[in-house]
Formats: sequence, structure tokens, C-alpha cells
Amino acid sequence: MSTTSTPRIRAARARRVAVATAALVAAAAFGAAAPAQARVEQGRLYVWVSDGWGGGTVTSNPAGINCHQEAWDPYADSSGNTPQQTSAGTCDANFPVGTTVTLTATPDPGSYVNVGPDPNPVTIRSGYNSSYVVFCPNDGLCSSW
Repeated sequence: MSTTSTPRIRAARARRVAVATAALVAAAAFGAAAPAQARVEQGRLYVWVSDGWGGGTVTSNPAGINCHQEAWDPYADSSGNTPQQTSAGTCDANFPVGTTVTLTATPDPGSYVNVGPDPNPVTIRSGYNSSYVVFCPNDGLCSSW
């Protein structure tokens, strides 16, 4: 009796072909599905608003930064120990690497922009990126460098 073409061997071959065909069809279906989204590398931009004693807001385009610094008078109390308040709002944000971010500094009434934003615009690199702004009060008291 020949073992190469018995009905049992033919049936086993047919099952293997059917399983292989089903696997190929499934693989093709998975390949036709939407591809996974590529991860976009991000860089972080931090805007430092110095203690120039004036107040104002820094915003970004594209949106992400909206950072406000209150004006501060270091001579408001006789002790001279009143520290300037920390900037409020969003002073740092992630942006895709290669994005050009334009910063706008808007002084509060009674203040002006002494320095910055610098640099501006900022082309985001991988990792940490920064820019700074100095707001000063109109009355001439300014600690900017």
C-alpha cells in the first residue's frame, strides 16, 4: 500500500493548506487595518518671566503657553522681605519637535516689556527649550539685567 497518496494523507495536506490559507487571509486583514500612529517626539518649552518688578502675560502660538507675572514692589513693606509671587498660569508646555513657537509678551497696565521674549520665535528641539521675558514698571524701578 502506497503511503504517499492515501486518503488520510490527502486529508491532512488539505487541512494544512486550509490553515495556512486562513493564516494568510488573517494576516492580510490585519495589514489592511489602520496603521498604528507613529509617536511624535516632543520637546518642552519653558518661559521664564524674570523679577523685573513689572507685570504681564506671555502667550504662545500655537497655543500652550499662557503665563502671567504680577507686578511687584520690593519696597512695599518696610522689612523688604516680601518675595515676588511665582508666575501663574501655564509657563511650560510640550510641542512637537520642529514646531516654531512664537511668543507674545503683553505688559499689564503700568508696566512695559524691557527684554524679550528671547529667543523668539523658538524652534522646538528634543528635550528642554526656554525663553525669557522681563517686565518692568513704568515708574523706572526695574531689576532687569
